[in-house]
Amino acid sequence: MNKKEEKECSNKQRKKSDECSIVAFEQLGLKDKVLRGIKEAGFSTPSPIQEKAIPPILERRDVIAQAQTGTGKTAAFALPILHSLKNDSTIEALVITPTRELAMQISDEVFKLGKFLKTKTICVYGGQSIKKQLELIEKKPQVMIATPGRLLDHLKNERLKNFCPSVVVLDESDEMLDMGFIDDIEEIFQYIPNNAQTLLFSATMPKRIVELADKILCNPVKIKIQSNSTTNADISQRYYIINENERNEAMMRLIDTESPSKSIVFIRTKKEAEEVNNFLQNKGYKSIALHGDMDQHLRRDSIKAFKSKEADILVATDVAARGLDISNVSHVFNYHIPLNIESYVHRIGRTGRAGNKGVAITLATPLEYKDLKKIQNETNAKFELYEIPSVSNDVMINAIFNTKVSDNAINLYESIKDKTDSAQLILKLLSIYLQDNMKIGFTKQEVMNVEKQEILEKIKTQKESKKTKSSQRSNKRNTSSEVNTNRNNQRKGQPAIGKNTKNSRQSTQERAKKQKMQSQGKYHKG
Repeated sequence: MNKKEEKECSNKQRKKSDECSIVAFEQLGLKDKVLRGIKEAGFSTPSPIQEKAIPPILERRDVIAQAQTGTGKTAAFALPILHSLKNDSTIEALVITPTRELAMQISDEVFKLGKFLKTKTICVYGGQSIKKQLELIEKKPQVMIATPGRLLDHLKNERLKNFCPSVVVLDESDEMLDMGFIDDIEEIFQYIPNNAQTLLFSATMPKRIVELADKILCNPVKIKIQSNSTTNADISQRYYIINENERNEAMMRLIDTESPSKSIVFIRTKKEAEEVNNFLQNKGYKSIALHGDMDQHLRRDSIKAFKSKEADILVATDVAARGLDISNVSHVFNYHIPLNIESYVHRIGRTGRAGNKGVAITLATPLEYKDLKKIQNETNAKFELYEIPSVSNDVMINAIFNTKVSDNAINLYESIKDKTDSAQLILKLLSIYLQDNMKIGFTKQEVMNVEKQEILEKIKTQKESKKTKSSQRSNKRNTSSEVNTNRNNQRKGQPAIGKNTKNSRQSTQERAKKQKMQSQGKYHKG
């Protein structure tokens, strides 16, 4: 087969493949213009959540859907919404999201998928001019994507005229719960028409979200796309046990050895995010911070820099990074263990998306080991223990040769060069350098010892608990026996035993003494 024939064959196969992928979406009953948008966006076949959610949404059924982050939830509700738009110059669909970043991403995706329908979208979130938002609303968009706070503010102040969306989507519902928006959501639904179709999407399904669904959904279709593990099987989950003061050094060594193409480092607080980002930048890494104290334009610049690879490390807090849809994130680092299991699931869901492999690395101290095991048990995931790698000789040699000689170093060398020969001086300096770059973290054997100690403490606690319960049962039996004996003695006219036994004996002795004195004529009444 010559090159021309090979090319023609390849084109035929590609065309056939495209036709097959379109047929797969066509089987879901979507409009041609929506299918063209799907093809333009590069989708091949429906993901499981799309395949199961699109048909009931097209039938105008309420839906409650649980699926992991990165499984195509946005398209699962966006495609049927686009299919059903009437373009009647009103806001026909409302999507409520926890963060402005997620709102912007959903807006971009809806706009992209609705390219051939000429769909207009609007983002409504805090930190943006109210006047500007109202001007954009005047342009009659069909789809509004909003955060709860700003949307509720518009509704309370009656700024949204003729606001009657026919479909309402709650996206990342569990994150809205974590961020304290559930009461706002319930209030928002007081302004929503009773006949509006409601779609609730969430990665996890806490009790409070289930209660919310019972309030706002009518006979919903329930969809759950989830493996035995709460986390994605395409993500390799590793952990390293270190001392508290070794976190920064551990991060550097892991970044150097793992060589991530794009990574997110999750931090607990805004202050720590700035500190860790400054540390990495000072060490020569292309990192950038993202947290809630940053102005909106700075947050947008950070996301843009990370997406465009101007920065390949994003140091972010949970709230700021929620809902971020950034492709090709190869590694997620948990600088600290997250505060809850839901946060862990959402954090590591930033990698291993769209069928790609990913790595999630968690740093923990021996005191945090219990919390780490709890996350592993709750998510039913496989965690692998690794050791922090030592700095290789090549890396150390390169670091030494690339170090700039300072004026202080020159002055110090001048003061000591005559006191020792050069070889001895170099060896002493290398010894200091090696000491500063020695092995950090715990070995696997040391971690096994920690685990063994945890087990022994657990067994000891269980034994003490059993002993306490046994003692309590014994005391209870003795008390019960004592009560029964007293009852029997009282029936027979005998003194009770137990607490009052001593008093009973004294009364008996006094009666005997009185009788003796009366018989001797020594006792007189009064």
